[in-house]
Amino acid sequence: MWFVGLGLLFILMKWAEFGPVAAWEWWWVLSPFLAAIFWWMWADGTGYTKRREVEKMEARKEERRKKNLAALGMEPRKRR
Repeated sequence: MWFVGLGLLFILMKWAEFGPVAAWEWWWVLSPFLAAIFWWMWADGTGYTKRREVEKMEARKEERRKKNLAALGMEPRKRR
């Protein structure tokens, strides 16, 4: 997502002729979008995206479990 944001910033700077980006060729300005495409292909191809999704689900499940145990009064005892 950072690549897409950077690409949009570069396009805006090129269009407004602001800073050094105004002098760049268009293929440099659009290169972050190409990097985003390669990133998404790699992330999906290696399973990185799915692992992150599963980790988030497991964290939510554990938090929900702790909350339910606390509501039942069964939270683990604190060490002295």
